[in-house]
Amino acid sequence: MQRQGIGGSAVIRIRAAGSVLLVAHLLFVAWLTLRPLDVPWVMPTNLHPFAGIRADLRLGRSEAVRRIGEDLALLAPLGVLLPLAHGRLAVSPLASLVRTVTAGTLLSLAIALLQTGVPGRVVDVDSVLLNATGVALAHAALVPAARSRLRRHGARRGPYGAGPEEPAQGLTPTIPRVGIAP
Repeated sequence: MQRQGIGGSAVIRIRAAGSVLLVAHLLFVAWLTLRPLDVPWVMPTNLHPFAGIRADLRLGRSEAVRRIGEDLALLAPLGVLLPLAHGRLAVSPLASLVRTVTAGTLLSLAIALLQTGVPGRVVDVDSVLLNATGVALAHAALVPAARSRLRRHGARRGPYGAGPEEPAQGLTPTIPRVGIAP
């Protein structure tokens, strides 16, 4: 069990809640992105970065905001849910961001590859880029502040819910030095 400043049962509850919410979100994303669409025609595959974003911007401001916002928001909760399921407080913010964005990017790429076999769905490299950006923005906006708040809350209470003066296991006993007999 690692000591992080908040109670052991609290860490377990945070990880459990994060894991349940993560699984629920991934199931929702799978349902939303991998179900077949009944459409009369399909746009061609977009493998040129930013070409789809430029096309969206040509459609007008409101349509561009809606389309780009959908791609940013689809996997953005992973930016918070992955660190929440991991449950660590004492971690490098940059390393956490890199790990989370990498996992989000790989998941977005997996979805794009799975969509190649789904009727009515096409691969769009801009979706992968926007999904990864959404994960990064959500992580950068929420996770460092939440970790800092949890660390401050844990420092007030002490490790595993004990007071700030005394650790949860009690004081370490000391043994006085005894001289060697002649």
